[in-house]
Amino acid sequence: MKITAITGGIGSGKSVVSEMLRVMGHNVYDCDLRAKSIMDADENIKKLLAEKIHPDVIDTEGNINRPRLAEIVFADPDKLSTLNSIVHSAVRADMKGWTESINADRAWVETAILYESGLDKLVDDIWEVTAPQELRIKRVMRRNAMTAAQVKARIDSQQSTDFQKHATPQSIHLIVNDDLQPLLPQVLALL
Repeated sequence: MKITAITGGIGSGKSVVSEMLRVMGHNVYDCDLRAKSIMDADENIKKLLAEKIHPDVIDTEGNINRPRLAEIVFADPDKLSTLNSIVHSAVRADMKGWTESINADRAWVETAILYESGLDKLVDDIWEVTAPQELRIKRVMRRNAMTAAQVKARIDSQQSTDFQKHATPQSIHLIVNDDLQPLLPQVLALL
Protein backbone atom coordinates (compact mmCIF):
# COMPACT_ATOMS: atom_id res chain seq x y z
CA MET A 1 0.00 0.00 0.00
CA LYS A 2 1.23 3.46 -0.87
CA ILE A 3 0.86 5.90 2.04
CA THR A 4 0.82 9.63 1.38
CA ALA A 5 1.13 12.24 4.11
CA ILE A 6 -1.00 15.36 3.89
CA THR A 7 0.78 17.97 5.96
CA GLY A 8 0.95 21.70 6.52
CA GLY A 9 0.63 24.08 9.40
CA ILE A 10 -2.55 25.11 11.16
CA GLY A 11 -4.92 26.92 8.80
CA SER A 12 -3.13 25.79 5.65
CA GLY A 13 -6.06 23.71 4.43
CA LYS A 14 -4.80 20.15 4.92
CA SER A 15 -8.16 19.15 6.42
CA VAL A 16 -9.95 20.50 3.35
CA VAL A 17 -7.71 18.37 1.12
CA SER A 18 -8.35 15.36 3.36
CA GLU A 19 -12.11 15.89 3.21
CA MET A 20 -11.97 16.11 -0.59
CA LEU A 21 -10.27 12.72 -0.65
CA ARG A 22 -12.83 11.22 1.75
CA VAL A 23 -15.70 12.50 -0.40
CA MET A 24 -14.04 10.77 -3.37
CA GLY A 25 -14.04 7.53 -1.38
CA HIS A 26 -10.40 7.43 -0.30
CA ASN A 27 -9.11 6.35 3.12
CA VAL A 28 -7.63 9.18 5.22
CA TYR A 29 -6.23 8.77 8.74
CA ASP A 30 -6.61 11.98 10.77
CA CYS A 31 -3.74 12.10 13.29
CA ASP A 32 -5.24 14.92 15.38
CA LEU A 33 -8.62 13.23 15.69
CA ARG A 34 -7.10 9.84 16.50
CA ALA A 35 -4.64 11.39 18.99
CA LYS A 36 -7.56 12.99 20.85
CA SER A 37 -9.42 9.68 20.92
CA ILE A 38 -6.36 7.76 22.11
CA MET A 39 -5.62 10.37 24.79
CA ASP A 40 -9.23 10.28 26.04
CA ALA A 41 -9.22 6.48 26.30
CA ASP A 42 -5.78 5.95 27.85
CA GLU A 43 -5.60 6.55 31.60
CA ASN A 44 -1.80 6.21 31.56
CA ILE A 45 -1.52 9.04 29.05
CA LYS A 46 -3.77 11.22 31.23
CA LYS A 47 -1.61 10.45 34.25
CA LEU A 48 1.54 11.40 32.34
CA LEU A 49 -0.06 14.65 31.14
CA ALA A 50 -0.91 15.62 34.71
CA GLU A 51 2.54 14.67 36.00
CA LYS A 52 4.74 16.01 33.21
CA ILE A 53 2.78 18.97 31.88
CA HIS A 54 0.50 20.29 34.65
CA PRO A 55 -2.14 18.87 37.02
CA ASP A 56 -4.70 21.37 35.66
CA VAL A 57 -4.81 19.61 32.28
CA ILE A 58 -6.95 16.85 33.81
CA ASP A 59 -10.26 18.02 35.30
CA THR A 60 -11.96 16.65 38.43
CA GLU A 61 -13.91 14.12 36.34
CA GLY A 62 -10.70 12.73 34.82
CA ASN A 63 -11.16 14.36 31.41
CA ILE A 64 -8.52 16.28 29.51
CA ASN A 65 -8.99 20.04 29.74
CA ARG A 66 -7.94 20.75 26.16
CA PRO A 67 -8.08 24.56 26.34
CA ARG A 68 -5.80 24.50 29.41
CA LEU A 69 -3.49 21.93 27.78
CA ALA A 70 -3.22 24.07 24.63
CA GLU A 71 -2.61 27.22 26.68
CA ILE A 72 0.31 25.54 28.45
CA VAL A 73 1.97 23.66 25.59
CA PHE A 74 1.74 26.41 22.99
CA ALA A 75 3.38 28.84 25.41
CA ASP A 76 6.22 26.49 26.35
CA PRO A 77 8.19 24.57 23.69
CA ASP A 78 9.49 22.10 26.30
CA LYS A 79 5.96 21.24 27.41
CA LEU A 80 4.90 20.85 23.77
CA SER A 81 7.80 18.49 23.22
CA THR A 82 6.76 16.54 26.31
CA LEU A 83 3.17 16.27 25.04
CA ASN A 84 4.38 15.09 21.65
CA SER A 85 6.69 12.47 23.18
CA ILE A 86 3.78 11.09 25.22
CA VAL A 87 1.37 10.86 22.29
CA HIS A 88 3.45 10.16 19.15
CA SER A 89 4.28 6.51 19.69
CA ALA A 90 0.64 5.68 20.41
CA VAL A 91 -0.49 7.46 17.24
CA ARG A 92 2.16 5.72 15.11
CA ALA A 93 1.07 2.32 16.44
CA ASP A 94 -2.60 3.17 15.87
CA MET A 95 -1.88 4.34 12.32
CA LYS A 96 0.00 1.12 11.52
CA GLY A 97 -2.97 -0.89 12.79
CA TRP A 98 -5.33 1.24 10.70
CA THR A 99 -3.33 0.78 7.49
CA GLU A 100 -3.25 -2.98 8.08
CA SER A 101 -7.02 -3.05 8.61
CA ILE A 102 -8.04 -1.41 5.32
CA ASN A 103 -8.04 -3.06 1.93
CA ALA A 104 -6.72 -0.41 -0.44
CA ASP A 105 -3.80 0.28 -2.74
CA ARG A 106 -3.35 3.76 -1.31
CA ALA A 107 -4.12 5.66 1.88
CA TRP A 108 -3.47 9.14 3.23
CA VAL A 109 -2.37 10.35 6.65
CA GLU A 110 -3.24 13.91 7.69
CA THR A 111 -0.79 15.43 10.16
CA ALA A 112 0.44 18.89 11.10
CA ILE A 113 3.66 17.56 12.62
CA LEU A 114 4.89 14.99 10.12
CA TYR A 115 8.58 15.17 10.97
CA GLU A 116 8.34 15.69 14.73
CA SER A 117 6.02 12.70 15.06
CA GLY A 118 8.30 10.39 13.08
CA LEU A 119 5.51 9.67 10.60
CA ASP A 120 7.69 10.91 7.74
CA LYS A 121 9.55 7.60 8.01
CA LEU A 122 6.30 5.65 7.47
CA VAL A 123 5.05 7.38 4.32
CA ASP A 124 5.96 7.06 0.66
CA ASP A 125 5.33 10.63 -0.40
CA ILE A 126 4.17 13.97 0.97
CA TRP A 127 1.54 16.48 -0.04
CA GLU A 128 2.54 19.78 1.61
CA VAL A 129 -0.42 22.18 1.81
CA THR A 130 0.62 25.83 2.05
CA ALA A 131 -1.09 29.19 2.40
CA PRO A 132 0.09 32.70 3.27
CA GLN A 133 0.45 33.20 7.02
CA GLU A 134 -2.02 36.11 7.16
CA LEU A 135 -4.69 33.96 5.52
CA ARG A 136 -3.94 31.05 7.86
CA ILE A 137 -4.32 33.31 10.89
CA LYS A 138 -7.67 34.64 9.63
CA ARG A 139 -8.95 31.12 8.90
CA VAL A 140 -8.05 29.78 12.34
CA MET A 141 -9.37 32.86 14.17
CA ARG A 142 -12.71 32.44 12.38
CA ARG A 143 -12.85 28.65 12.83
CA ASN A 144 -11.60 28.31 16.42
CA ALA A 145 -12.54 31.67 17.98
CA MET A 146 -8.89 32.29 18.83
CA THR A 147 -6.95 35.53 18.97
CA ALA A 148 -4.29 36.32 16.40
CA ALA A 149 -1.63 35.89 19.10
CA GLN A 150 -2.92 32.41 19.99
CA VAL A 151 -2.91 31.36 16.33
CA LYS A 152 0.56 32.82 15.82
CA ALA A 153 1.84 30.80 18.82
CA ARG A 154 0.55 27.61 17.20
CA ILE A 155 2.02 28.53 13.84
CA ASP A 156 5.37 29.23 15.49
CA SER A 157 5.26 25.86 17.28
CA GLN A 158 4.80 24.11 13.93
CA GLN A 159 7.44 26.01 11.97
CA SER A 160 9.82 23.08 11.80
CA THR A 161 7.20 21.12 9.83
CA ASP A 162 8.25 23.13 6.79
CA PHE A 163 9.32 20.46 4.31
CA GLN A 164 12.16 22.60 2.98
CA LYS A 165 13.97 22.26 6.32
CA HIS A 166 14.07 18.46 6.12
CA ALA A 167 16.08 16.28 3.80
CA THR A 168 13.83 13.37 2.97
CA PRO A 169 13.94 10.84 0.17
CA GLN A 170 10.20 11.04 -0.40
CA SER A 171 8.54 12.73 -3.27
CA ILE A 172 7.14 16.05 -2.03
CA HIS A 173 4.23 17.73 -3.82
CA LEU A 174 3.17 21.27 -3.04
CA ILE A 175 -0.53 22.22 -2.89
CA VAL A 176 -1.14 25.96 -2.71
CA ASN A 177 -4.33 26.92 -0.86
CA ASP A 178 -4.27 30.69 -1.16
CA ASP A 179 -7.88 31.29 -2.28
CA LEU A 180 -6.54 32.28 -5.72
CA GLN A 181 -5.65 28.87 -7.13
CA PRO A 182 -8.44 26.27 -7.25
CA LEU A 183 -7.72 23.45 -4.82
CA LEU A 184 -9.62 20.56 -6.44
CA PRO A 185 -7.65 20.57 -9.73
CA GLN A 186 -4.39 20.42 -7.74
CA VAL A 187 -5.63 17.41 -5.77
CA LEU A 188 -6.94 15.64 -8.88
CA ALA A 189 -3.61 16.20 -10.66
CA LEU A 190 -1.81 14.41 -7.81
CA LEU A 191 -4.12 11.40 -7.92
